[in-house]
Amino acid sequence: MTAKRVLVPLKGTAADEAVLSVVAPAASAVGATLRLLHVAPLPHNLFSESGRVVMYADQEMARLDAHWLAYLTGVAATLPGTASECIVRFGEPWREILAEAEAWGAELIALTKPRTRRVEWSGFRQTLTRVARKARIPLLLYQGA
Repeated sequence: MTAKRVLVPLKGTAADEAVLSVVAPAASAVGATLRLLHVAPLPHNLFSESGRVVMYADQEMARLDAHWLAYLTGVAATLPGTASECIVRFGEPWREILAEAEAWGAELIALTKPRTRRVEWSGFRQTLTRVARKARIPLLLYQGA
């Protein structure tokens, strides 16, 4: 059986997009859809030193949503011939990846394993471990160059 719905979580780096070099041609060949996902931290109200609200959480959420949707749309534009959708979620990455996979009915989650800094790998490893333990669908882990 060929996966027709592939969830691709992206953090906003070129290295993170490396998995697309594998999944986009395959998705295009079989008529699958890629859902590009970015998970942003949940914003909070920002207060001045005097205690006044400078920015409300919902305003920051709207700003981040627009920013990350523009990024994802730009990435999707580099995938001609591949059906793609873009979505931004807020919260803990592992929880939101699993929630989106379930809500959308994804049949595969495709991720790029970072190759560079230990701090970056450490954070990713925690996310990957939790997603791998709880996911009810296969994961594709691509080792970036």
